[in-house]
Amino acid sequence: MKSIKTTSNRIFYGIIFFISLCITACDNEHESSDFNMNAPVQINMFNINGSTGTIDQKSGKINFQLPYGTSLVGIVPEIDIPNGAKITPGLGESINLTQEVKYVVINGNVYKDYTLVAKLNKPITSFKINGLSANINHNSKMISLILPEGTDLTSLQPEIELTEGVSISPQASSNIDFTNPVAFTVSAGNLTEVYTATITKPVDGPIIAFLGTSETLQGISNLDEITASSWLFENYPGAQYLSFTDIANGVSLNHIDVIWWHYDEAISLPAIALDASVKSALQTYQSNGGNLLLTTFASQYVEALNIVPTGKGPNNVFGDFLPNGFIDGNDWGMSFVGHENHPVFLGLETFASGKANLLEKGTFRLNHTAWWFLPEWGGYANGQGWRDQTGGNNLASEAWDDSLNGRVTIAEFPGGASDIHTVIISMGAYDWYNENDTNGNNGYLDNIKILTNNSLNYLVEN
Repeated sequence: MKSIKTTSNRIFYGIIFFISLCITACDNEHESSDFNMNAPVQINMFNINGSTGTIDQKSGKINFQLPYGTSLVGIVPEIDIPNGAKITPGLGESINLTQEVKYVVINGNVYKDYTLVAKLNKPITSFKINGLSANINHNSKMISLILPEGTDLTSLQPEIELTEGVSISPQASSNIDFTNPVAFTVSAGNLTEVYTATITKPVDGPIIAFLGTSETLQGISNLDEITASSWLFENYPGAQYLSFTDIANGVSLNHIDVIWWHYDEAISLPAIALDASVKSALQTYQSNGGNLLLTTFASQYVEALNIVPTGKGPNNVFGDFLPNGFIDGNDWGMSFVGHENHPVFLGLETFASGKANLLEKGTFRLNHTAWWFLPEWGGYANGQGWRDQTGGNNLASEAWDDSLNGRVTIAEFPGGASDIHTVIISMGAYDWYNENDTNGNNGYLDNIKILTNNSLNYLVEN
């Protein structure tokens, strides 16, 4: 028995050895093959005239922010690719950056696509007079600003900030007569452009200031905020941009009828909005009769400004950020049953008495919400409890809530019939820009515009 077992073991191990030789031979044969799927194909570095681009290896995007005045044609970039790799367009080949440029890196049997996008810095980053920021439209090369009544337009000294390497004429160090539009010539490198500044006094209609965290209107990056502000400037001749930095620096707010803060870029309020000097200035503005429209995440500001008692701000704040999805099932709307004749709801397209939609089914959206849950949290129990504890008047809820005892999505403060100085719109259906919308524009966007227009005018008249 023992000898048989030993023989069996020898046969078994012999088979194993033979298989191992075969595997090793196969591996050696594979290594000697020309087929290579492990070759590196990433672009390690991409320079243009000494500027280094930002490379996103995952998406294949290469982004450049180039100095104003840089020529975008005949560019020969400096590119670092792995040894043995090839790139198209080739190394040393000139490109035209007035449009996207596609690159392909090939190494062995592997390739990777890249897309190069270059933008020039804007020549003028800020244009102010008497501390007020002008609107700069870099597409039309127009600068516009409305100054308070009584301002002498014949002798004003603008404060102009330029991007590096840019010169301007006339220079900001001299007093300028703005009775008529003034042409400013900016130059850098081989690029020269003319911006026309139109400075005027108040026009007929209210002065609405769009409040933002960026230094200038052009600095806004959030697409929802950009769309909302563009609508305002297209429809209100007296619209102007106001930054939190302007307020912190003591700019006068006395001439402004309504300050609208539509904040969509983050759930938490920014530090500059919570700065003591900013809050004090806005509280003084309201005590002197000034008005606030706070929308989306900005609705939380009612607590910071003591419009509601401490701890009584929105208690259900959340937000979806990309990637996200489309609304399915039903349109998103609101109920304002019992307030059908309130000025903020007049003219809306409704699907039932006191009910209107704001977002169409199939719309791609970011659900940014800062509202109050009533029975679930906060000890409010219902709408009356909320009114008693906050001092506000709840005007709308979700579409299913005809009693307005479930949510607070639109409200006014204080809660009396007159002397209203604050309106908030806090539900996620209040969405100006539909990200990645492949099914067409939101069919209820006009309701959002009407609701906003009504709210601004309502504040002006109270």
